[in-house]
Amino acid sequence: MDTKNNRKHLSCIANDVVHRCALQVKASEDSLVEGFEAEWKPEIGQYSKKFVEYCSIKALTNMCQSIEEKISDGSFSRLTFDMMLAWEMPSAADEESHTECMGKENEDRKAVKVTSDHDEIPLFYTDIMPLLVNNEPSVGEDAFVWMGSLVPLVSDVINGRFTYEILTAPTGNRLHSPAYDIFLKEMDKCIKHLQKQATPKGVELADDEFILHVEGTASTQRVVRHIGKTSWPGRLTLTNYALYFEASGVITYEDALKIDLSKDAELSVKPTATGPWGAPLFDKAIVVESPEQSEGIVLEFPEITSSTRRDHWLALTKEIMLMHKFLSKFKVECPIQAWEMNARTILCIIRLHAAREMLRILPPDPTKFLIFALYDELPKGDYVLEELAESLKKVNCGHPSSASSILRCMNLSIAASGEVKEGKELEEHKHISDESCSSLETAINQSKEQAKAIEIAKSTTEGLKDEGISDSILVLLELLKPLKSVLPWIREVVSWEKPATTLTVIATTLLIVYKEWVGQAIAACLLTIVVKMLQARKKRLTDKCNEIVVCTASDQSTVESIVSAQYSLITIHEMLQAANIMILKIWSILISKARKHADTVMVALTGLAIVLAVVPFKYIVMGGVLYGFIMNSKPMKYLGNNSNDQSGNRRLKEWWESIPIIPVRVVDKLPECPK
Repeated sequence: MDTKNNRKHLSCIANDVVHRCALQVKASEDSLVEGFEAEWKPEIGQYSKKFVEYCSIKALTNMCQSIEEKISDGSFSRLTFDMMLAWEMPSAADEESHTECMGKENEDRKAVKVTSDHDEIPLFYTDIMPLLVNNEPSVGEDAFVWMGSLVPLVSDVINGRFTYEILTAPTGNRLHSPAYDIFLKEMDKCIKHLQKQATPKGVELADDEFILHVEGTASTQRVVRHIGKTSWPGRLTLTNYALYFEASGVITYEDALKIDLSKDAELSVKPTATGPWGAPLFDKAIVVESPEQSEGIVLEFPEITSSTRRDHWLALTKEIMLMHKFLSKFKVECPIQAWEMNARTILCIIRLHAAREMLRILPPDPTKFLIFALYDELPKGDYVLEELAESLKKVNCGHPSSASSILRCMNLSIAASGEVKEGKELEEHKHISDESCSSLETAINQSKEQAKAIEIAKSTTEGLKDEGISDSILVLLELLKPLKSVLPWIREVVSWEKPATTLTVIATTLLIVYKEWVGQAIAACLLTIVVKMLQARKKRLTDKCNEIVVCTASDQSTVESIVSAQYSLITIHEMLQAANIMILKIWSILISKARKHADTVMVALTGLAIVLAVVPFKYIVMGGVLYGFIMNSKPMKYLGNNSNDQSGNRRLKEWWESIPIIPVRVVDKLPECPK
């Protein structure tokens, strides 16, 4: 195969990346081509892209062994960013089409004015970034995720697309080199900051336990623990295994209270509200509850306006809990695989810290940077986690560009995953195989598309949720209008206004009950609904019914409307009182408070039980149907009116009203129960 001829088809950026990769691995470009062509098969196709991937893998394997130094001097961000550019346009043809597209985009950008959609974007992006990235090359989402599959530092393949959306929202969903470089350096600063944090007092961290977040110190915002009506400020520390709270003492902190997040499967953490004297006024706290504890542990994160600190801590705590549940559920017992998952989770949290530093004015949604908290909420997220558990078994944790190896090279972990392997085995990195990630990528894409569909569906309901009570009632009445045509028909059938129709309904009902064709009748109703839906589709009612118009106009004046509303409230109040009285009367009968009435009810229930036990139920139903229709016929109504047969209902009403109820006493405080 002609090496030089193949090299001619590479784009300028791809040639530059190949040259720099050769310098990084201290080999000639021709030797890289020869090594690649020995493995590459012509039927695979995409020679240029596969060659860029091959060279990138070689260079990254070497760079990751001294990654901390290369991030600091910017060489890592420059080379990896150019790798993503080369991966997007590896051939000269790709470069030419990309240049044409960029030219058209620039013309369109000049013609379109900036809208107000990004009014809330932080100052860093709106004011500085456009000056830095104007007409500069940028990379897309696929290239960003591809880089995350090689080196899980700037992104993780499982949530890389969500991370990319947040990072590039202010810049037209394209990632530019300045933002990429700053993001990596913020991650490096975050790691160094976490390394300086003090171990909680009275605690000895495990060998594979590392501090991920700390607040409540002199240089950070306060954290307060609430115990009943008392409050204790202190320092809160999160690790990849537990939460530690150290109450502030006179001079130093007291011994830490440990909340283990790794073992208790019944442990739960959720948002809660706190306030003076226990009043739930400020929604800025979390409560950690466990069956082993009589009371939940309430931790508040005070801030003036929003509750972003609380949401941040809540997301991080849930992430650690869900990670350990994941390891337990899928029985990831191999220490190497378990530590690799720990390392990936730690890197996700570090990315979140870095993004919060870049986006201080409007902090990002924490779940978009995490793994388990994200897929715990997304539709079909459980399928993604199943694929993640399978792919975890195929990852070479000893490779220099694995998550655990990256943490070790950045001095954030020990060699928990074993010694790094040398030799040819490093060359056969599992990430280079597209097949090993295809099922995981498919599950991720399906989950993301389903999430988008749900968001679109939810957006259609937002306007309805903003309506007041009166408008909601009007909308409900408008939606129930089709039933108004059904109710008159039922009234006509029951009252024998159309005898032929009534007799047909009686005969059909009796036949269905006698032959026990209830299932078939329900099936016929369901098929009728299907037919109606098909008719609606054929008539294109979807195009005609774009919205439902509800008219709120009224002939009443303002005073009349107020009086009408007052009477409506009185009616609702009377309905509530009637419901309470009915429940109390039933309770009086059940506990024999009204002994005479209770005896009557017991005799009636016993007789009804004997009838149900002896007589087949279908005959009882048939008798009930006949009785209902016959009693509503005109002859029976006439006979009933003339014979004063209303006395039965009157006696029943008098019997019901004579039942005394248990008195109810409303108190401000529950009385203490005797022990």
